[in-house]
Amino acid sequence: MTAIHYLMVFVLIVANLGAAEEKPSRIRVDAQGRGFVDVANARFVPCGVSYYRPGTGWAPQLWKQFDAEATRRDFQRMKGMGINVVRVFLTYGSFYTQRKQLDPAGLAAFDRMLDLADEAGLYLHPTGPDHWEGMPPWTQEITNINANYGDEACLQALEEFWQMFAGRYRGRTTIWAYDLRNEPALAWDTPQSRVKWDQWRTAHQQPIVPVPEKTAAPSPILADYQRFRESLAEAWVARQSRTIHAADPEALVTLGLLQWSVPAQPVTIDQYTGFRPASIAKHLDFMELHFYPLAKGVYRYENQAAEDANLAVLECMARECAKPGKPLVIAEFGWYGGGPLEPGGKPADEEQQARWCRRAVEITAPLACGWINWGLYDTPDAKDVSRHTGLLTSTGVDKAWGKIFPPLVHSLPPARALPIRPDLPWEDCTMDGAAMARFQADYLRAFLERKEK
Repeated sequence: MTAIHYLMVFVLIVANLGAAEEKPSRIRVDAQGRGFVDVANARFVPCGVSYYRPGTGWAPQLWKQFDAEATRRDFQRMKGMGINVVRVFLTYGSFYTQRKQLDPAGLAAFDRMLDLADEAGLYLHPTGPDHWEGMPPWTQEITNINANYGDEACLQALEEFWQMFAGRYRGRTTIWAYDLRNEPALAWDTPQSRVKWDQWRTAHQQPIVPVPEKTAAPSPILADYQRFRESLAEAWVARQSRTIHAADPEALVTLGLLQWSVPAQPVTIDQYTGFRPASIAKHLDFMELHFYPLAKGVYRYENQAAEDANLAVLECMARECAKPGKPLVIAEFGWYGGGPLEPGGKPADEEQQARWCRRAVEITAPLACGWINWGLYDTPDAKDVSRHTGLLTSTGVDKAWGKIFPPLVHSLPPARALPIRPDLPWEDCTMDGAAMARFQADYLRAFLERKEK
């Protein structure tokens, strides 16, 4: 080889080394257990979006309509904005079309997205298999695989999925963390759960009794049934988390909790999901909470009192999720701005959206160490607030919230001690809507008193 050839090879090697150094490094929980750090022990603050592109249907078809060049442009745009985490939804219809094997087409799309994330210096946050791109025939063998959290066949299928998926991507540092499932919630009564309930009662040396009605009054039996539901949820989390950690010991595992996982505002007792933060935290590396302002019906930017009521509920739910001592990420939040919530509804402007979302981040800042907005883009064909929750319009124009979200998150200090507030009387609130309402009022009073100081 000539000198010029050696020089060219050297330049290519240096360029490739430089590119490799740009790739995201492994993120782990910090020594205090309150946040995240990278390999250099520098603080890492997740500032992200759930990613789906407008024009791909609702529910969005992220993988079946995967557009690599559009994704590349979006990732570069996100990086320029200050986004560092991209939450994506894995689906049965693209990744788990055959039992005991992963779908090659889905894997090819995910591999490409990983490469694009490497190129942009972003982290991916995959959420466990869901129904968004259809359910393959094999899932019909398992009665309602998306709802039977205590069913053995369902658990085995999910363990097989994670063993294959996390094993394939073992050591791939571009994956920030695995989310086991988007907003899981236990059904109140299924044939499978009835069998488990009888077994649970027997194991606790209690007589066999029927499943309580959803409208049942508070009683020792109802309290037992909610504890039983929590035990199913905990086992579901534990088995999948254990499988992922076995396949990739350095992987971070979490779970995106529906806000009804914390009974801090009136819902029916069967709406309580069963995924109690204090029970499942021991099996997770960090906690995630999803929240939308529904404290007294749909929040419509009516007045300061409505804003305060929703912020108090948000703080309470975040506080309960932070109590176990694991890092907390507000992993899905947002609200509408730039259009009406519903046809004929009162429009909300972008500044109203930006104010609500900013306040949501500020209120949870003492408790949380990361935030993920619901959507990069507005999505006009969505059937819910996703139409107007984006950081960008559907055509890619910056919105008021998109301009302030990343700078706000990156300016926040580390999470601090829990605020002094009333503790949630968990058992009472999982049995009685009136108890939930009383607690919500008590917490709001304490929240407002501290706010005034």
